[in-house]
Amino acid sequence: MPFKTDRQYRMMSPLAAQEESKYMVKGYAATYEPYFLYRDYEGNEIYEQFTREAFSDCDMSDVIMQFDHEGRVFARKSNGTLIVGLDDSGLAIEADLSRTELAKGLYEDIAAGMITKMSWGFNWRKEPDYDSATRTLIWPAGSIRKIFDVSAVSLPANNDTSINARTLTDGVIEKALKEVQEAEAKKRKQIELFKYWKGVTL
Repeated sequence: MPFKTDRQYRMMSPLAAQEESKYMVKGYAATYEPYFLYRDYEGNEIYEQFTREAFSDCDMSDVIMQFDHEGRVFARKSNGTLIVGLDDSGLAIEADLSRTELAKGLYEDIAAGMITKMSWGFNWRKEPDYDSATRTLIWPAGSIRKIFDVSAVSLPANNDTSINARTLTDGVIEKALKEVQEAEAKKRKQIELFKYWKGVTL
C-alpha cells in the first residue's frame, strides 16, 4: 500500500449511529492499552501506547474511510457516513457503507469475517516519550495533530484492534422463531380442546 512518508499508520478495532442503514460497521482506530510495535536490534520488544490526552487537540474534521489506506473512499465524516470519536476504550469509529455498491461489498467482506482489523493514518506535533522501564513509546497530551483516514485492513499492526458488522437483524430471527413456536403451541392447544369437546380422538 502506498504509505505517505509524512504520516504514521496504526492498525485498529466500535459507536452507535444511524439505525436506518443495514450496512453499518464499527471498530476502534486505537485503544489506550500498550501493544507490541517492533523488536529492536538487541531483540527487545518495543511497545506503543496512545493516551486519551494524546488526542486532546487533534483535527478530525474530515476523516475518510478506505481499505488498506488507498484507493476508493467508502465513507467520510463530512458527508455524515462516518463517525469518529473518543470513548473510554479508545478512538471509536462507525461507518455507513450503504451509499455505493463497492462500499456494500466492503461491508459484506467485514460481515463474512474476511476483514476483521483496522488501521489509521495520522501525523503529529510531538514525538512520543520513551519509558525505558517498560520499553514503551507513549504519545503525550496533544501529540496527535491530524487524523487523515481510518482503514479496514487485511494485515494489522495492532492485533488488539477490530472491525465488526452491525446488523439490524440482531435478535430479530430469534424473536420471530419464538413467536412462531408460541403460535403453534397455542394452535395445538386449541385443536386438543376442540377434539376433547367433540369427543374426537386420533
